[in-house]
Amino acid sequence: MSAADSDHFLGEIVIRGVTGAGRTFRPSDWAERLASVASHMGADNRLNYSPNVRPASRDGIRCVVINRALEQEEARLFRFLLDFARQNDLVIVDGRQSPRN
Repeated sequence: MSAADSDHFLGEIVIRGVTGAGRTFRPSDWAERLASVASHMGADNRLNYSPNVRPASRDGIRCVVINRALEQEEARLFRFLLDFARQNDLVIVDGRQSPRN
């Protein structure tokens, strides 16, 4: 993989809980539900979100933050998450970039 190709996988994608029409997406726990598809139960019987897919709140809006590395590591899951966003008309934006940038 070239340096240019690897740069594609740096940073994050954020699915915001707002539709293209500006409406808040419901239910209110949608981000936790969506992120849970990549989670696992820990030894402490608590849900542990993947470092690649996690719920967050940004600017008061519920979001799901996806590490771009997921596209290479679990392409089907990556496509599923983005398809969910597109099917529900959710806003998708670039998130934080790698510290190198």
